[in-house]
Amino acid sequence: MVSSAPRLRGSIPPLVTPLRNGQVDLEAFAGLVSFQIENQSHGILVGGTTSEPSTLSTSERNAVVDMAVKTAAGRVPVVAATGSQSYDETAHLTEHAVNAGVDALLIVTPYYIRPPQRGLVRYYTELAARHETPWMIYHIPGRTAVGVTLDTLKRIRDASPHFIGMKHAANDLGFASQCLSAFGPEFRIFVGLEELSYPMMAIGACGLMNAVGNLCPRVLAGMCEAIWANDHETAHALHHRLLEINQAIFWDTNPIPVKYMMKRLGLLPTNEHRLPMMPATPELQQRLDAVLERAGLLA
Repeated sequence: MVSSAPRLRGSIPPLVTPLRNGQVDLEAFAGLVSFQIENQSHGILVGGTTSEPSTLSTSERNAVVDMAVKTAAGRVPVVAATGSQSYDETAHLTEHAVNAGVDALLIVTPYYIRPPQRGLVRYYTELAARHETPWMIYHIPGRTAVGVTLDTLKRIRDASPHFIGMKHAANDLGFASQCLSAFGPEFRIFVGLEELSYPMMAIGACGLMNAVGNLCPRVLAGMCEAIWANDHETAHALHHRLLEINQAIFWDTNPIPVKYMMKRLGLLPTNEHRLPMMPATPELQQRLDAVLERAGLLA
């Protein structure tokens, strides 16, 4: 399965989970998968932070993975985020995703628990021993309250040959550079913080897993392709074109702004969340409308 890893690069947006009357809207989700493929994304990520996974049941998370694989039908890679704060739940979600035929796995560091580094090594290596699918660590210390060290990554890589990289969602270009220096360019780093998209790819990251890709997938795919072509002038211009909308993604807890803007653009039938998440306030809606207008997306 590691042989499928070369397909994993470029813009792989983390899709939102559409909800309607409190239930997961799988038909709308299939439409989002098709939208990404039609707009040149290089893959899709399901079950990431933007999908509000902690508000979904394991059966709902599994159903979304199944729909993603079915709809993508091999046209682009499907990456499934299968992490939880519970080892057993992560193992269950991971087993289902592997059996569903995903191309790779993204497993977040267990949140809330704040485990020691030796616990992370054991957690990941035991999970990895259960399958042969390429997998990555989701490194987002701002959400999980725990980070990984370079030594921890080295120990995991030594123990798991199908550990291929990480989604790095932290304002730390230095750590990305250290990882690429230690493991070489074949170690895949996906940018998980919108404002660092161009800078992190410029130093060697292989792609983007950014929530803003739900709104303007062609622009993100174009940035990746410009960098691959060494056209940094174009990539730089796209980076600045996205600056304000990248910032707007975090004007409230992700994906509150994203879901509102998707509904505003007709990409979602409803702008619905599950508690304790809430829709955008009227004041935030006005600010986001102005951003969409300045970005030329409402036209």
